[in-house]
Amino acid sequence: MRIDDDGVGRGTTVAKTPTSADVAREAGVSQSTVSYVMSGKRPISEKTRQRVEDAIARLTYEPHAGARALAGHRTSTIAVVMPLRQASGAQRLMTFVEEITLAARARDHDVLLVTADEGPAGLRRVAGRSLCDAVVVMEVGSSDERVRLARSLALPVVFVGIPDDREGIHCLDFDFAGAGELLVAELAGLGHDTVDVLGWGDDVVAQDFNYVPRFAEGARRAAAAHGVELRWHEPDDERGREAVLDRVLGGARARSAAPGLVLTAAIPETLRALSERGLRPGRDVDVVALATDAEGEAYGLTAVPTEPRDVSRRVMERVFALVDRHGPSAGGAELVPARIVRRGSTRQA
Repeated sequence: MRIDDDGVGRGTTVAKTPTSADVAREAGVSQSTVSYVMSGKRPISEKTRQRVEDAIARLTYEPHAGARALAGHRTSTIAVVMPLRQASGAQRLMTFVEEITLAARARDHDVLLVTADEGPAGLRRVAGRSLCDAVVVMEVGSSDERVRLARSLALPVVFVGIPDDREGIHCLDFDFAGAGELLVAELAGLGHDTVDVLGWGDDVVAQDFNYVPRFAEGARRAAAAHGVELRWHEPDDERGREAVLDRVLGGARARSAAPGLVLTAAIPETLRALSERGLRPGRDVDVVALATDAEGEAYGLTAVPTEPRDVSRRVMERVFALVDRHGPSAGGAELVPARIVRRGSTRQA
């Protein structure tokens, strides 16, 4: 190959980006057939569809997302609405996002992150501009103002959470009420007549996240069923946790009883505070927790795992069923059941 003075190689071939017309020629079909295969707007025989898909693979054809949106086709994008600033549970939320992204990519879809700070305006914007095929809304409030808007949108919206007003919307979440019930029942079964819950701090409670009252409802239900006194604490910071632990441990010593603790947040910090006081879970104190599987295994906790990956997979199954118009259009709520995994942080009954 000769290089001229202008630095351009003469006789070289510049690779051309394949177009839908190239795909049509390669597959031996019309360009409109290629369009119908990609959009799903008209039924195409399986044999013809396979020819087109094989041609797309051979040519490594990538349709332009903006052009497809303008043509009324799918955007191959799923929007995920999540808080920009996370009061707690950042790792849990990122596990959700990771699993949602994996499920989207498995279906050749991209993920568009939308900040929850925009409120209903964010939903209205992505729907009005046809930026996505569906929306997943995370960190749902008990009284969530986005619910009413979701009912009026033409594209599917799936809530990861169970708001109080759930009529006609699609929502899916972990069974937090069942988790609260299991954890309190576990301590009651170990002989505790008093259970102390170190719950979420005011920073989380103030945001009205729906899982907080649901967990509390289950815990209270179990306490009533087993005749257990339930004491709820909401420490905001390290100093607050220290003060709560001092009160709980002091009261337990006065009753000559080992304390029973339920942890929902700041798990490593609370375990460290117990260790600094010379207390070992499973020997001096019974500790159960609402945690991810990874946290439970890392700290040897008897725990109810929150199943973020299972929830995310089910959410995306619902999303694509709606996008493909195979899912129930009337809405509905689904809960991933709670289960308890026993480890060394509790004594044997």
